[in-house]
Order: sequence, then C-alpha cells, then structure tokens
Amino acid sequence: MLMAVAAGKSERVVIEVAGREVPVTNPGKVYFPEAGITKLDVVRYYLAVAEGALRGAGGRPNVLVRYADGIHGEFFYQKRAPAARPEWIEVAALRFPSGRIAEEVVPRDAAALAWMANLGCLELHPHPVRAEDLEHPDELRIDLDPVPGVEWPQLVAVARVVRDALADFGLVGWPKTSGSRGIHVNVRLQRRWSFSQARRAALALARDVERRAPTLATSKWWKEERHGVFLDYNQNAKDRTVASAYSVRPRPDGRVSAPVTWDELQECRPEEFTLRTMPARFAAIGDRHEEIDEHPCSLEPLLELSARQEAEGFGDAPWPPHYAKQPGEPPRVAPSRKKTERKQAGRRVSTKPLVEIGRAHKKEDALAGLERWKARHPDAASHLQPADVLVDSMRGRSSTWTRIRVNLEHVPEQLRPQPEPLDPDEKAGWGR
Repeated sequence: MLMAVAAGKSERVVIEVAGREVPVTNPGKVYFPEAGITKLDVVRYYLAVAEGALRGAGGRPNVLVRYADGIHGEFFYQKRAPAARPEWIEVAALRFPSGRIAEEVVPRDAAALAWMANLGCLELHPHPVRAEDLEHPDELRIDLDPVPGVEWPQLVAVARVVRDALADFGLVGWPKTSGSRGIHVNVRLQRRWSFSQARRAALALARDVERRAPTLATSKWWKEERHGVFLDYNQNAKDRTVASAYSVRPRPDGRVSAPVTWDELQECRPEEFTLRTMPARFAAIGDRHEEIDEHPCSLEPLLELSARQEAEGFGDAPWPPHYAKQPGEPPRVAPSRKKTERKQAGRRVSTKPLVEIGRAHKKEDALAGLERWKARHPDAASHLQPADVLVDSMRGRSSTWTRIRVNLEHVPEQLRPQPEPLDPDEKAGWGR
C-alpha cells in the first residue's frame, strides 16, 4: 500500500494508496524529536491503522490541527479546508454557533488520511456527526479528565463506574485511552437527537456517575471546584471535537489514542500505545471497536434521567465560555470571582481564593511564570497540592493560549500572597 515512486532534490516522495497518488513533502522532517519520529513515519502509521482510524474519523467533518514544525512548534486549528486541495478530498459545510460557516475536510479513505498527515495534521479531530446528517450526533462522547495528582488506577475506577451506569441505562460504551492523561468512552447513537439533547444527556450521566462515586468523580465545571476525575459533558456541545480512535497525540513518546476492551483497560497503561507499537497491535488483533457501528443506542433513558434531575433542582450547567448564553444556564461566573463582584451581580459568594499568575501563548512560558511566582512566595508554594495549580488551555478561533491560576485554599491565610501583575502578560485582555 505504501510505495515511494518519486524522490529527489525536492525532498518529496509520492505514495500510492487507495488508487491515488499522494505527495509527501519533506518526508524526513522530524515531528517528535525525543522519539525520532518523522513526517513520513506519521503517514506510514496512519496507513497501517487506516481501517480503525476511519471508523473513528471517517465520513465526518474534521478540524485540521496542524503541527507544521512538530510537537514543540506552533500549532493551529484550521476549520476551513485548504483551497488548494485534490479534487477527491471531500468537504462538508458546517454552521457553527457563532453563525459562521466553514467547509471542513471529510476523510473517506487512507489516501485522505495520508494527505492530512502531509499537512502536519498529527491529530484526528472529527465532529460527532456524519457528513450526510450534520445536525444529529451519532456519538455520545464521555471524556474522563483527571485533575492533577490523580493516578491511572483512579481513572480506571471511574471508567468502571461509567460502564455500569451506561449498562443501567441500556447504553453500550466503547473505551479508549485518550492518548494523553485521560480515558474516552464513546457510545454510538441513533441519529434522532440534537446537539443540545446529547449534551444534556452527557450532563445527566456525569451527575449520575458523581452520585455513584462522589469521592472519585465530579461533574463540576469550574476547575477550582473539581476533584478526582472530571466528566466533561461539554465535549458534546456543538462545534466541540476530541481526538478520535488511533489519533496521534503531541506527546514526546508519540503516544496515540488506543481503543481497548473493558478487560484490557484494567491492565493497560496509556504509554504502551505509540506510533511505534500500535501498527503491530493492529495487525495482530485488528480494531477493538470494530463492532461499534452495530450497536446504535437510544438517548431516551438519559434524557428521562435529565428531566428527573431538573425536577429535583439540578438544571443546566455552565457552557464553554465562547458560547452564547443559553436558556436556563446558571450564571457564568466562576466561584473564584471576588465577593463584591458577585454581590453586585446578585450571584453566590466566592468559595475559593484564586490568584491569576500569568497568560502566555506558549504553555511552557506560562509555566515558567508560575515557577517565578513560587520562587517569590516559597512559603505559600510549599502548601500547594497538585490540583491547586490550574492550567487552563484557552482556545481562540485558530489557536490556543495558556492561563495559569493558583488556588490558595490549602495555604494558611496569613501566607496567602496578594494578586500581582501577570507574569507573563502576553495577549493581555484575552478572556477578560
């Protein structure tokens, strides 16, 4: 399937796949310096797992997340398909909550995956809809996101609770490692419900898992209120995408998102699944999610649960900040805001003492500012727990920036530093 048919001074090879010729420019460009993985290695990886990768991302509009200079360089989100593209690359026009419309790439075969990888698209970020029906999600995405300090066994324990909850509501969950620190559980859906209904069902499930395992899991949106493993219900809001099955992730070891069985989840470790190891696993056992499309499920039981929760006083929960205010949504003010600020707004009193440290385009620059803050306030820093450092990846239209905040609740009051000028203070005014 992979064959170099041209090479030369232009540093260009052409591969033949799915009856098409796909040029790969700068094939030796290193994308993962620590692991020595090149652009051509990424292309070869996606060809090796194409059947599984297309089961997760194929036939769906995909956001292009482009790492032209590798995992340590700048990256950006590209919703609109490049104007200069082969005629066989399919697109679908999506309308976003902002009202904008963009034609996004819809991969249908291994050639499309190779073409995307040549653009520097390490990750696959599909929307939870098919190109043939853009308004009705066919996938419920349960994203288990551990707070800092939570280890893999606790994450697996919460996943088991999710499995049991899904079974109680007649849903079939398909687990996979996220390729980073978390676990994803996908549920294939009948195409009958809206994005809002899918999100509301995910919120109901998150609250139910929190009820079943209150010391291990949380559905709280605000980071300073979370503990254990957060079930990110907002990943089901329209315009949100997550890394799909077999997606490469920008980690130094070349980690990938690996579909697993529930039994495997108890024994595996996410670092076992990489660009180097996954092709052999796929060749040996195939796709662990091969039968996912054979089990479309109904959201009705979760929507009935949502209605019961609302009758008990648990209505909607906060949406992501870039969405318009939604009907029935609670006040979109974090519990860390100043008491006077919330009294003026008629909102609840602050519960967490947070200070913002810095904002930067690059995460490492923001974290360097945090280290300088710790050096200035060693007594306060010595009392911080891992979950007290809040690293927020703030997504703009085409790129992300990082905000660092510190929760001082575990610092004795007499040692709590006062807010200082942000360090660094790049992109001043973002998110304010």
